[in-house]
Amino acid sequence: MTQKTKRRALGQHFLKSRTVLNRIVRCISPQIQDLIIEIGAGKGALTFPLAEKAGRVIAIEKDPHLIPFLEKRRFPNLTILEEDVLRVNFHELVKKESFRGSVKLVGNLPYSLSSPLLQKVLEEKELISECVFLLQKEMAERMCGQPGSKSYAPMSILFQNHFLIALRFTVGPDCFSPPPKVDSALISLQKRSQPLFFIENEDLFRDFLKGSFKHRRKILRKNLEKLSIPLSAIEKAYQKFSIERNIRPEQLPISQFVELFRLLFINVL
Repeated sequence: MTQKTKRRALGQHFLKSRTVLNRIVRCISPQIQDLIIEIGAGKGALTFPLAEKAGRVIAIEKDPHLIPFLEKRRFPNLTILEEDVLRVNFHELVKKESFRGSVKLVGNLPYSLSSPLLQKVLEEKELISECVFLLQKEMAERMCGQPGSKSYAPMSILFQNHFLIALRFTVGPDCFSPPPKVDSALISLQKRSQPLFFIENEDLFRDFLKGSFKHRRKILRKNLEKLSIPLSAIEKAYQKFSIERNIRPEQLPISQFVELFRLLFINVL
């Protein structure tokens, strides 16, 4: 497999616009008290500016052909890690650094890996104070999605419960090499001091949300029935929380999804 074919398989699109890179660095705002973990360091276009300002930078890159580019410039506060980020334990990584400051997770996320990487962020959220990601615009909009919008989805609820999310700006395909077929967007996630709602079982809650949104054209009640929830329990919950019978999943606010989950699955209300 050629290097070009391999990078296509990895979903790598290198950011070449210096203007956009500078804007990203400003959004990350690297500080001396920060430990920054960069996902997909590439050729170091973002890595090196971060290392100039942050306390510590750990640059993770899976492609061995790109490691020489990252090792050309040496910073005493920069660690290059040749590894598949999905196999990296962020807690262990930070522990080895013996760093006491804020942990920021940043990167130009490969489109093909965005979903599992974002799931990993949720799993290790207690470690992270802030994330700044460049990713497919559609994915960014989904994370920011509000009730009533087409982009509102389980991902919107799961992330917004733990993070303050902002879509900073969009980036066109011509800013990358090779250019992707879709627009990208920079998104920032600031960890909340505490979640909007305490969820007793987050794995079960995630499955509940996926089931609730599985058929977006159907009303929520029909999706809930597919989760093997007795119709009588659904009717009772709708009445208790004054939910309209024909409401669709994208119309229900986060608070009511939490209420439904607790009543139907946890039985704490």
